[in-house]
Amino acid sequence: LHGGTGENGAVQGLLEVMGIPYTGSGVLASALAMDKEASKKIFSYHGLPMAPSIIVVKKKGKKSKSAENLPDATGAYMFPGFPVPPFGPPWVVKPSSEGSSIGVEIIKEESGLEPCLGKAFSFDNRVIIEQFIKGRELHIAVLGNRVLGGVEVRPSLEFYNYEAKYTSGLTDYILPPEIEEEVYENVKEMALKAHLVLGCSGASRVDFILDGNNSPYVLEVNTLPGMTTTSLLPKIARSGGMSFNDLIEEMIKLAL
Repeated sequence: LHGGTGENGAVQGLLEVMGIPYTGSGVLASALAMDKEASKKIFSYHGLPMAPSIIVVKKKGKKSKSAENLPDATGAYMFPGFPVPPFGPPWVVKPSSEGSSIGVEIIKEESGLEPCLGKAFSFDNRVIIEQFIKGRELHIAVLGNRVLGGVEVRPSLEFYNYEAKYTSGLTDYILPPEIEEEVYENVKEMALKAHLVLGCSGASRVDFILDGNNSPYVLEVNTLPGMTTTSLLPKIARSGGMSFNDLIEEMIKLAL
């Protein structure tokens, strides 16, 4: 199960009510991780670095002129009428509650923001505009309370989007990442912290971008990472000496 009700805590809640054990994170952690806006607030509270961002929501009803360009009680700005972000361009526009990079676009000019937001709202009524950080993308696998390792992804496209993730030959995978050991250890510590502060259990994959100064930024936590034999979590486990069958067995044990 990926995205939507399969990953946002809905199916997990149903299984809880039915008394059926399941692998992975529980209801709350699943919901928080799927909602990038909510998880960003938790990461910020715990001192985890992230790219600057603003939240934009669809306008409902009329808003007074004096309130134009001002955030609402949740800190979100209205669309249309939102201010130009105080950072960038380029910007990354992403639905707050989607996975697999669905609806994610990179916008390089202000004129492209409104059309892009219009498309993003077809996936979610809350959209994140985030500063684009050019750098290397790292994915760290966590199992229980330990880090299994990581992988660097090098897509041939502009970024690791839906096409790059699911089209063979468009991405190179470097295991382990070719970065300084001190930087790698720091990223792994951050990954475990992100996993724990959201209350995750079982397996997760924590995604980072590493800028030109080797400073890491948390992108998101995936509570239901892909589990095919070619997915990132099994690749990382295999690089550390754990077979696919052993990984599955460990995930089941953690769920019991």
